Amino acid sequence: MKTVRVGAGLGFYGDSWRPVRASIERGGVQYIASDHLSELTLAILQKDRQKGNASDPPSGYARDVVPMLTELWPLAAPRGVKFVLNAGGLNPQGARDAVARAFRDKGWKATIATVTGDSVLERIDELRAAGEPLAHMDTGGDISAVRQRLLFANAYLGAQPIADALSQGADIVLTGRVADAALTLGPLAHEFGWQWDDWDRMAAGLTLGHLLECSGQGSGGNFGSAGEWAKVPDYAHLGYPVAEVSEDGTALFTKPPGTGGRISFDTIRQQLLYEVHNPHAYFSPDVVLDMGTLKFDDLGGDRVRISGASGAARPKTLKVVAGYQDGWMGTGMIGFAWPEAYAKCAKSAEIIGTLIEEQVRERGWAVEETNVEYIGYDSLLGANADPTYRDQLNECFLRMTIRTRDKRVADGFGRLFPWLGLSGPPYVGSMKGIQPAKELLGIWPTLVSRDLVEKNIKIEIESIE
Repeated sequence: MKTVRVGAGLGFYGDSWRPVRASIERGGVQYIASDHLSELTLAILQKDRQKGNASDPPSGYARDVVPMLTELWPLAAPRGVKFVLNAGGLNPQGARDAVARAFRDKGWKATIATVTGDSVLERIDELRAAGEPLAHMDTGGDISAVRQRLLFANAYLGAQPIADALSQGADIVLTGRVADAALTLGPLAHEFGWQWDDWDRMAAGLTLGHLLECSGQGSGGNFGSAGEWAKVPDYAHLGYPVAEVSEDGTALFTKPPGTGGRISFDTIRQQLLYEVHNPHAYFSPDVVLDMGTLKFDDLGGDRVRISGASGAARPKTLKVVAGYQDGWMGTGMIGFAWPEAYAKCAKSAEIIGTLIEEQVRERGWAVEETNVEYIGYDSLLGANADPTYRDQLNECFLRMTIRTRDKRVADGFGRLFPWLGLSGPPYVGSMKGIQPAKELLGIWPTLVSRDLVEKNIKIEIESIE
């Protein structure tokens, strides 16, 4: 019986590709599904695109794709391993050109496909004229409030164009914004010839793609079970998960031999429920998955059998994530040591608050929002921080940020802090230097009719000889 082995690649822009070596060398994989785009990565790529100049042209794609492929391709090519990556981000053609240059410089051969059509920024007015409201998914807000400040808008595409690119002979498929699980579902549908309305097969592929999309998190990394995380072996050499898939959609979930980490019922069920609102209706562009029918059989030895996937018809809309210019952030930071480290930070926050009020009153500062964090106490836990530990801190850092429409105000905010070193609470600590303003990008999630997006999908094939 035919099986296909798909290995996890990166789980986010900047993740390590070192464990992928083991998947290629010892994991018997035929595909690497590499997810470079988290929910907010397009915002990071947009900032990168805005920084471009003559000596460092704007990219808009995940720059780690070039060093990753140049290191892994010599291992992958002789074994026939193919890559599917959404590293194209906002500029799939730019990613392709960068990879092609690197391959040509080394005299390597490959066929590279790009999948585009996810960007709808230039079509916002056209879509609205066609009756698409593009309202904010959470608030119902009218997109006209941010229309003139939009910087990107990309729909989550499904797996079919990836499968089509592979059927045209691609060794490397570079996409823009696609659903994370589509990076795995595309190769499976291509290899097995699954029909796009075979909802249970689609659900099986979606399940496996979801389990692979976060690299080491699917094999014991970031394992949240109290006390159990410390029992995960050899984090330093953690192996990324591999799915060995049969034509009926059942799969053996495992990892390369000799690697660290853990594949078990507990580790993969945690990944299964990651970023899931309703496990009985997990929406994707390709299918709506009901996780309630899944069966995980822990076979031991870092092997779990997965079966029972069931799905319903895919939605008629696609999710779009748009980004817009949302002002500037000013930042200041000062840290204090024991004794009374927290109290010193709290007093400093009170002093800075007074100075902000004076700047607003006397100089017309337009401060829309102020945020106060105490690093070492509540910067991660927020309202869940236990106040009984607050006064026992050995050290504490005050981090304050403001949101403003005026870049000059954001630039000037950090200057309110340095003088506290000699003129504030008793100071034995650390002062963060004056930090320049950071541009803020707001996120606008919305829905759009899939037919209006998919008609513009384009696949381009380039052979590197």
